[in-house]
Amino acid sequence: MSKMIAILPGDGIGPEIVAEAVKVLNALQQHFGLDLELQEALVGGAAIDATGQPLPKETLDLAKRADAVLLGAVGGPKWESLDISMRPEKGLLGLRSELGLFANLRPALLFPELVDASTLKPEVVAGLDILIVRELTGGIYFGKPRGIRTLENGEKEGFNTLVYRESEIVRIARVAFEAARQRQKRVCSVDKANVLEATEFWRQVVIKVGQEYPDVELSHLYVDNAAMQLVRYPKQFDVMVTTNMFGDILSDLASMLTGSIGMLPSASLDANQKGMYEPIHGSAPDIAGQNVANPLATILSVAMMLRYSLREAALADAVERAVQQVLREGLRTRDILGSGNYTLVSTSEMGEAVLKSLKQLA
Repeated sequence: MSKMIAILPGDGIGPEIVAEAVKVLNALQQHFGLDLELQEALVGGAAIDATGQPLPKETLDLAKRADAVLLGAVGGPKWESLDISMRPEKGLLGLRSELGLFANLRPALLFPELVDASTLKPEVVAGLDILIVRELTGGIYFGKPRGIRTLENGEKEGFNTLVYRESEIVRIARVAFEAARQRQKRVCSVDKANVLEATEFWRQVVIKVGQEYPDVELSHLYVDNAAMQLVRYPKQFDVMVTTNMFGDILSDLASMLTGSIGMLPSASLDANQKGMYEPIHGSAPDIAGQNVANPLATILSVAMMLRYSLREAALADAVERAVQQVLREGLRTRDILGSGNYTLVSTSEMGEAVLKSLKQLA
């Protein structure tokens, strides 16, 4: 039975990197027998320019019908002057909310071939394999009330609300514990329980859920200490679970341990494993249209799509092996060039190299 994939290139480098990932999907159809239907739609700034809305109804309807969504990136300085309610990022947040994508999985895996691309010492990062589980549809990004208001004395203030319901914490904690059972059986929950009541409550609920998983070791860190520990000794972590905002920040920090933010994919899943897949980097408007962006995070996001939503683990493994093979051959986009004797390639050249490697595995 054919699976429908919604393709949302978005803004900046989004169309360039998504184009290479689509080539991979097409190759999986042609050489591995995967039955897919790909449909493209607008989101973010591109959608604003065409329709006046960051998330047009047609795009949302397509995303709801699809078995999975592949997203490039949204945003850029072109739209920063718009009211916050109409900026491109609202399209992304709208998709997460409307599709119920509460669990964001962000692996920080360092390919052995990229040890020298990291800014940290090889002995600190070699063998790194962390999974950050970020709660994605609650917390301060969605809490109400929010806004900018004028006080009685005429001064303005901005305000946001950090709020978590018990059910929201329970479901994301279970995702983390289940993932840990398939890995090294260790979960570190990250909060700011010494200052924020909402995250003190987070810790209480995670401890309660942890009692259902006696085979998994549970630890806790304040977010500031967690950030420090990720740089000091990142290999101490297996699975990290945290709030929406903390996960946003820590996963970007972890990306640089692996050599480049251009290497990290992500999966945002609902309760039934339907997901939206995207690289964790932004739209990078400063290099858009130059054919220099790294497409590997987007291609690796396709691998996550195959594994989680399409239930094609063998094909996911094949895509990941193809990526590792091109790295082994010494091909590098400029963000992962490092200091070795490597071959600098463009976005499209890297994509073609992955395709060649993938076809050899068919």
